[in-house]
Amino acid sequence: MLRVQRMLDCCAEILDEVGYDNLSTTRIAERAGVAIGSVYQFFPDKKAITQALGLRFLDQFGARIGERLAGASFTHWTTAVDAVVDEYIDMHRNVPGFRSLHFGDIVDTRLLNGGTDNNRVIAIRLRKIVVSASGMPDSEGLDRAVHVAVEAADAVLKLAFRDDPEGDPDLIDEAKRVVSSYLTDFSRRNEGGARW
Repeated sequence: MLRVQRMLDCCAEILDEVGYDNLSTTRIAERAGVAIGSVYQFFPDKKAITQALGLRFLDQFGARIGERLAGASFTHWTTAVDAVVDEYIDMHRNVPGFRSLHFGDIVDTRLLNGGTDNNRVIAIRLRKIVVSASGMPDSEGLDRAVHVAVEAADAVLKLAFRDDPEGDPDLIDEAKRVVSSYLTDFSRRNEGGARW
Protein backbone atom coordinates (compact mmCIF):
# COMPACT_ATOMS: atom_id res chain seq x y z
CA MET A 1 0.00 0.00 0.00
CA LEU A 2 1.41 3.36 -1.06
CA ARG A 3 0.39 5.14 2.16
CA VAL A 4 2.31 2.64 4.30
CA GLN A 5 5.36 2.90 2.04
CA ARG A 6 5.19 6.70 2.34
CA MET A 7 5.11 6.40 6.14
CA LEU A 8 8.15 4.11 6.04
CA ASP A 9 9.96 6.53 3.72
CA CYS A 10 9.24 9.39 6.11
CA CYS A 11 10.32 7.31 9.09
CA ALA A 12 13.65 6.68 7.33
CA GLU A 13 14.15 10.38 6.61
CA ILE A 14 13.37 11.39 10.19
CA LEU A 15 15.70 8.72 11.59
CA ASP A 16 18.57 10.20 9.60
CA GLU A 17 17.67 13.72 10.72
CA VAL A 18 16.99 13.28 14.45
CA GLY A 19 17.67 9.65 15.42
CA TYR A 20 15.45 7.04 17.02
CA ASP A 21 15.11 8.77 20.38
CA ASN A 22 13.50 11.82 18.75
CA LEU A 23 11.39 9.84 16.29
CA SER A 24 7.66 9.94 16.97
CA THR A 25 4.50 8.77 15.28
CA THR A 26 3.37 12.40 15.23
CA ARG A 27 6.46 13.45 13.29
CA ILE A 28 5.95 10.56 10.86
CA ALA A 29 2.30 11.50 10.33
CA GLU A 30 3.15 15.16 9.74
CA ARG A 31 5.96 14.34 7.30
CA ALA A 32 3.81 11.81 5.43
CA GLY A 33 0.88 14.23 5.26
CA VAL A 34 -1.53 11.80 6.93
CA ALA A 35 -3.64 11.92 10.06
CA ILE A 36 -2.07 10.37 13.15
CA GLY A 37 -4.92 7.84 13.10
CA SER A 38 -3.63 6.59 9.75
CA VAL A 39 -0.28 5.80 11.31
CA TYR A 40 -1.96 3.99 14.22
CA GLN A 41 -4.14 2.07 11.78
CA PHE A 42 -0.99 0.22 10.67
CA PHE A 43 1.53 0.77 13.47
CA PRO A 44 0.77 0.91 17.20
CA ASP A 45 3.97 2.79 18.04
CA LYS A 46 7.33 3.94 16.70
CA LYS A 47 8.94 0.58 17.46
CA ALA A 48 6.44 -1.15 15.16
CA ILE A 49 7.10 1.25 12.32
CA THR A 50 10.87 0.88 12.70
CA GLN A 51 10.41 -2.89 12.71
CA ALA A 52 8.57 -2.63 9.39
CA LEU A 53 11.34 -0.40 8.06
CA GLY A 54 14.02 -2.86 9.25
CA LEU A 55 12.21 -5.70 7.51
CA ARG A 56 11.99 -3.63 4.34
CA PHE A 57 15.74 -3.03 4.56
CA LEU A 58 16.31 -6.77 5.01
CA ASP A 59 14.21 -7.52 1.92
CA GLN A 60 16.10 -4.87 -0.08
CA PHE A 61 19.45 -6.22 1.10
CA GLY A 62 18.49 -9.78 0.22
CA ALA A 63 17.19 -8.79 -3.21
CA ARG A 64 20.30 -6.75 -4.02
CA ILE A 65 22.63 -9.55 -2.98
CA GLY A 66 20.56 -12.15 -4.80
CA GLU A 67 20.74 -10.11 -8.00
CA ARG A 68 24.46 -9.55 -7.65
CA LEU A 69 25.26 -13.20 -6.94
CA ALA A 70 22.93 -14.46 -9.67
CA GLY A 71 24.47 -12.13 -12.21
CA ALA A 72 28.06 -13.26 -11.76
CA SER A 73 30.15 -16.36 -11.56
CA PHE A 74 31.60 -16.63 -8.08
CA THR A 75 34.33 -19.21 -7.75
CA HIS A 76 35.53 -18.37 -4.27
CA TRP A 77 34.19 -17.07 -0.95
CA THR A 78 36.17 -13.86 -1.26
CA THR A 79 34.27 -12.71 -4.33
CA ALA A 80 30.89 -13.40 -2.76
CA VAL A 81 31.90 -11.82 0.56
CA ASP A 82 33.05 -8.70 -1.26
CA ALA A 83 29.67 -8.49 -3.01
CA VAL A 84 27.73 -8.85 0.26
CA VAL A 85 29.84 -6.27 2.11
CA ASP A 86 29.74 -3.88 -0.85
CA GLU A 87 25.92 -4.02 -0.92
CA TYR A 88 25.80 -3.32 2.83
CA ILE A 89 28.18 -0.36 2.41
CA ASP A 90 26.16 0.99 -0.52
CA MET A 91 22.95 0.80 1.48
CA HIS A 92 24.65 2.47 4.45
CA ARG A 93 25.77 5.35 2.24
CA ASN A 94 22.78 5.72 -0.07
CA VAL A 95 19.53 4.30 1.35
CA PRO A 96 17.72 6.82 3.57
CA GLY A 97 17.37 5.60 7.13
CA PHE A 98 19.67 2.60 6.76
CA ARG A 99 22.74 4.26 8.31
CA SER A 100 20.62 5.14 11.34
CA LEU A 101 18.60 1.93 11.74
CA HIS A 102 20.57 -0.77 9.87
CA PHE A 103 18.48 -3.84 10.64
CA GLY A 104 17.15 -2.49 13.92
CA ASP A 105 19.77 -3.04 16.61
CA ILE A 106 19.45 0.56 17.81
CA VAL A 107 15.86 -0.22 18.73
CA ASP A 108 16.02 -3.87 19.77
CA THR A 109 18.50 -6.65 19.00
CA ARG A 110 15.46 -8.84 18.25
CA LEU A 111 13.51 -6.27 16.24
CA LEU A 112 13.23 -8.21 12.97
CA ASN A 113 11.74 -11.30 14.58
CA GLY A 114 10.70 -11.01 18.23
CA GLY A 115 12.23 -14.33 19.28
CA THR A 116 15.40 -14.30 17.19
CA ASP A 117 18.48 -12.09 17.23
CA ASN A 118 18.65 -9.71 14.24
CA ASN A 119 22.04 -11.05 13.08
CA ARG A 120 20.61 -14.58 13.16
CA VAL A 121 17.74 -13.50 10.91
CA ILE A 122 20.23 -11.93 8.50
CA ALA A 123 22.46 -15.04 8.56
CA ILE A 124 19.53 -17.32 7.70
CA ARG A 125 18.57 -15.09 4.77
CA LEU A 126 22.16 -14.89 3.49
CA ARG A 127 22.69 -18.64 3.81
CA LYS A 128 19.64 -19.30 1.65
CA ILE A 129 20.88 -16.84 -0.97
CA VAL A 130 24.39 -18.34 -1.01
CA VAL A 131 23.06 -21.90 -1.30
CA SER A 132 20.73 -20.85 -4.12
CA ALA A 133 23.39 -18.89 -6.02
CA SER A 134 26.25 -21.36 -5.56
CA GLY A 135 24.44 -24.69 -5.66
CA MET A 136 26.42 -25.80 -2.62
CA PRO A 137 24.61 -28.18 -0.26
CA ASP A 138 22.96 -26.66 2.78
CA SER A 139 24.09 -28.03 6.11
CA GLU A 140 24.09 -27.34 9.82
CA GLY A 141 27.78 -26.51 9.55
CA LEU A 142 27.15 -23.97 6.80
CA ASP A 143 24.37 -22.43 8.88
CA ARG A 144 26.77 -21.97 11.81
CA ALA A 145 29.56 -20.66 9.55
CA VAL A 146 27.36 -18.02 7.94
CA HIS A 147 26.05 -16.99 11.38
CA VAL A 148 29.62 -16.56 12.69
CA ALA A 149 30.56 -14.66 9.51
CA VAL A 150 27.63 -12.25 9.94
CA GLU A 151 28.55 -11.62 13.59
CA ALA A 152 32.20 -10.98 12.67
CA ALA A 153 31.32 -8.68 9.77
CA ASP A 154 28.83 -6.78 11.91
CA ALA A 155 31.42 -6.10 14.60
CA VAL A 156 34.14 -4.91 12.20
CA LEU A 157 31.73 -2.84 10.07
CA LYS A 158 30.39 -1.10 13.19
CA LEU A 159 34.00 -0.21 13.97
CA ALA A 160 34.50 1.04 10.39
CA PHE A 161 31.59 3.47 10.73
CA ARG A 162 32.17 4.47 14.36
CA ASP A 163 34.32 7.50 13.56
CA ASP A 164 33.85 7.82 9.79
CA PRO A 165 30.31 8.36 8.44
CA GLU A 166 31.42 6.96 5.06
CA GLY A 167 33.17 3.98 6.62
CA ASP A 168 36.92 3.67 7.07
CA PRO A 169 38.03 1.93 3.82
CA ASP A 170 40.84 0.04 5.55
CA LEU A 171 38.44 -1.37 8.16
CA ILE A 172 35.92 -2.27 5.45
CA ASP A 173 38.70 -4.22 3.73
CA GLU A 174 39.53 -5.87 7.06
CA ALA A 175 35.89 -6.95 7.45
CA LYS A 176 36.06 -8.60 4.03
CA ARG A 177 39.38 -10.23 4.85
CA VAL A 178 38.22 -11.60 8.23
CA VAL A 179 35.04 -13.11 6.81
CA SER A 180 36.68 -14.43 3.63
CA SER A 181 39.48 -16.10 5.58
CA TYR A 182 37.04 -17.69 8.00
CA LEU A 183 34.71 -18.98 5.28
CA THR A 184 37.58 -20.24 3.14
CA ASP A 185 38.89 -22.17 6.12
CA PHE A 186 35.40 -23.52 6.79
CA SER A 187 35.12 -24.59 3.16
CA ARG A 188 38.43 -26.45 3.29
CA ARG A 189 37.55 -28.20 6.54
CA ASN A 190 33.96 -29.11 5.76
CA GLU A 191 33.41 -29.22 2.05
CA GLY A 192 36.36 -31.31 0.93
CA GLY A 193 38.37 -28.33 -0.20
CA ALA A 194 35.65 -26.89 -2.43
CA ARG A 195 36.30 -23.32 -3.44
CA TRP A 196 32.85 -22.26 -2.23
